[in-house]
Amino acid sequence: MAGSAGHWRADTGARPAAAAAHARLVRDTCAVLAGGPPGLRLSLDELARTVGAFPHHLSRVFRAVTGTTVTRYRNDLRIRGVLHALEEGEDSLRVLSYAYGFADQAHLTRVCRSRTGHAPSAVRRFLADRA
Repeated sequence: MAGSAGHWRADTGARPAAAAAHARLVRDTCAVLAGGPPGLRLSLDELARTVGAFPHHLSRVFRAVTGTTVTRYRNDLRIRGVLHALEEGEDSLRVLSYAYGFADQAHLTRVCRSRTGHAPSAVRRFLADRA
């Protein structure tokens, strides 16, 4: 994942103090999102407020430092969580949609399909067959 520690791009064009502040902002954002479903359900506005930034500034800095958007990073974490929950036996996609902050089950399905190439129901069947 692009935002993983040690894989961040240099914040070129930023003065050293600004680059350090940007790195801290991204670290704080990643920590909130890594906290699991509560952080993953936050909107961009709520996430920015949580880390003490304006949404546009957070979006711009996050992309400059990590090379990916906040939304893509958050969705990657959401899908990882959903896939893990499916592997652990959770079978309600509606429940998982809510738990991981997707707008609805269709949103979960679209994001899962775009990231994995498969709908979550297909992943669930595969995992059930494997067990």
